[in-house]
Amino acid sequence: MRWNNWIRQIHRWLAIAFTVTVIVTFVALAQEEPIVWISYVPLLPLALLLFTGLYLFVLPYVVKRRGGRGTAGAS
Repeated sequence: MRWNNWIRQIHRWLAIAFTVTVIVTFVALAQEEPIVWISYVPLLPLALLLFTGLYLFVLPYVVKRRGGRGTAGAS
């Protein structure tokens, strides 16, 4: 698997982890005496999603600028 495919796969798994942490946070904060620090748990996957998402967003522009072939037909 190439580097770009690894980043794309990591981004997908981070999205799943982020969704799970948000659901867990909602459940934890709905308790009678909520644990307030649990609301910070989704921030780590969200930050990692930001970096991988920015990489994936910029990637087509960098490839186009270098004059390389596009990522649409790459496997």
